[in-house]
Amino acid sequence: MRPNMLEYMDIFVRVVELNSFTRAAEQLQTHRPSISKAITRLENELGVKLLHRTTRKLQLTDEGHAFYERSKLLLNEAAELMASYSSGQHPHGRLRVDSPLALTHTVLIPAMGDFQQRYPDIDVVLTSTDRKIDFLSEGIDCVIRLGKLEDSSFISRRLGSVQLMTCAAPSYLEKYGQPQTLDQLQDHKAVNFFSRNSREVMEWQFIVEGKVVNQKVKSSILVDNSDTFLTSALNGLGLIQGISVALAPHIASGALVPVLSQYLCAPKDVSVLFPDRRYLPPKVRVFIDWFSDVFSRYQG
Repeated sequence: MRPNMLEYMDIFVRVVELNSFTRAAEQLQTHRPSISKAITRLENELGVKLLHRTTRKLQLTDEGHAFYERSKLLLNEAAELMASYSSGQHPHGRLRVDSPLALTHTVLIPAMGDFQQRYPDIDVVLTSTDRKIDFLSEGIDCVIRLGKLEDSSFISRRLGSVQLMTCAAPSYLEKYGQPQTLDQLQDHKAVNFFSRNSREVMEWQFIVEGKVVNQKVKSSILVDNSDTFLTSALNGLGLIQGISVALAPHIASGALVPVLSQYLCAPKDVSVLFPDRRYLPPKVRVFIDWFSDVFSRYQG
């Protein structure tokens, strides 16, 4: 096998997973023609056609599909072999992490200085969204997520849960009054959160007699990110049910007032997801372990 065949195999795997020569070139920080040449040389070396290429899409041949599966295994084994001889090195490189806005503001950023001090050779690229992430096309190494996870091919690690609380701005309560029971929520309006992926409005959840009760509250406004969610509540647009740790400073300042405190809100799980690989880069592994430790301080 020629010395550069492993490189060509890696390029081929990226092209298949990203379904694009252009996106593979962007991820590898090279030019598209070099990607095309690598695939052509690989096909010439093997003597088989791996991909059917049109202006609109890529399609694997039967041989291409089999070669893709075997290539992934071989590349993973090669990475594991290299890692086993470099275990004494400090984790390094660019680490791309995506986290929900609420957790980014209240948990991740306040602790990030500690991570930088421990791992000065890791360059963190942090994006903060509440939407579903495409790991491959966006080049993300791991994501932190709130709530129930959708089925996926990615590995998930549950870190714990966050407590929620119900509250509103004094201006809202002065205008509409304060609900005393769950039934009275039907006379109120809420700032409701919806999923950008499914367009589903998140129902409120309370624990009543040991069981989770879903509650729908009429929307005064629908939002799709945590910053807008909080700003809307602070401006008196409606009741909210949000993460306690994110709301605590505003409760302490009097900008928000707890309501229905006699009803415990159902907690939300917090998990970290990463691609399904047998070899996890050291930079990703240390970040997951570090954040797991940081988040444990918010439990109980």
